[in-house]
Amino acid sequence: MNGIDEPPAGSDGDAPDGSPTGRDGGVSAVHGGGAAGDSPGGREGDRSWVGPEGDRSWVGPEGGGSGGSWVGRDGGGVEVSRHGFGGAPIGNLYQEVSEEQARATVDAAWDAGVRLFDTAPHYGLGLSERRLGAALKDRSGYVLSTKVGRLLVPASSSGGRDEQGFDVSADLQRVWDFSGDGVRRSLEESLGRLGLPAVDIALIHDPDDHMDQALAEAYPALAELRAQGVVKAIGVGMNQWQALLRFVQETTIDVVMLAGRYTLLDQSGLPLLEECARRGARVLAAGVFNSGILATPRPTGTYNYGPAPASVMERATRIAEICERHGVTLPQAAMAFPLRHPAVASVVLGARSPEEITANAALLSRPVPEAVWDELMSEELLPKE
Repeated sequence: MNGIDEPPAGSDGDAPDGSPTGRDGGVSAVHGGGAAGDSPGGREGDRSWVGPEGDRSWVGPEGGGSGGSWVGRDGGGVEVSRHGFGGAPIGNLYQEVSEEQARATVDAAWDAGVRLFDTAPHYGLGLSERRLGAALKDRSGYVLSTKVGRLLVPASSSGGRDEQGFDVSADLQRVWDFSGDGVRRSLEESLGRLGLPAVDIALIHDPDDHMDQALAEAYPALAELRAQGVVKAIGVGMNQWQALLRFVQETTIDVVMLAGRYTLLDQSGLPLLEECARRGARVLAAGVFNSGILATPRPTGTYNYGPAPASVMERATRIAEICERHGVTLPQAAMAFPLRHPAVASVVLGARSPEEITANAALLSRPVPEAVWDELMSEELLPKE
């Protein structure tokens, strides 16, 4: 999973095959000299806390700010903005993005108040990490997430193009490795590509076919790095919820990234979210447009990377019509819906241009009237809360 979404003008950014997700102790999660505990882009005193300890949200001065939630346990962790930046598109997902456009996109995200930035070695064979690190290196107050599970090694043959959805030269190839040594090597190499001293969140990426090793080796390695203060929070990112549920039940991960399984059209991941809420783990919601059908005011495009069945298209159309009656657009509701669940800390949206960032931020800033959700539930288009 790519853990991201394209903006309303496009489709989800997850690859259709489902393939996407050291620092000396006590270093603050706020980079570049910020004080530990500062809110993204702000200072203590510029915000107020809302909610019980362990489920904290913040608002800026006079109610402003991008809002955020705490991810972490036992006094550790980081605070994330409710709008996260997914880095797959700037890794040339599906099509090339120039260096200038990639940088302008990250700059636009920053200007829009985004402070959670997610990437992975998988995204463009390291291109996303290199671009994101270059854009963040002179900034402070952000939270950076990357992933482990795929090592990048020299390709056995050169001259071809990547075959996993990214428009890059295949000079490197991905090798699955969920061993403890592989986790540590992956993070060290990510820091080299990022050009940064640390990341805040490390996610085990797509361990679908490697669950036993991921639980027995990758997770303990990350837990040790968390205990040492090398990373502030650890978790897992996947397109399915069942394996994530197992991690939440059998480990003390802080966060999961769930793509496409808690949306206006697919709430199959609700048991995972309920378990996260019970155990104090948080959720980063990705794939909220289900690959495109929810990305435009009237449903178009694909559903989970294939043609939308007639029943799904009819359901999406009914949802859009209810939204319209209340002055809300379908993508606006699609982005707002996951954030209604108390376990969800952030919606992670991919973008490949400043205009897409601006569109996402504008929609996220507009409250969706409660009457929309009431009507969707009364029409049995959403489960009753």
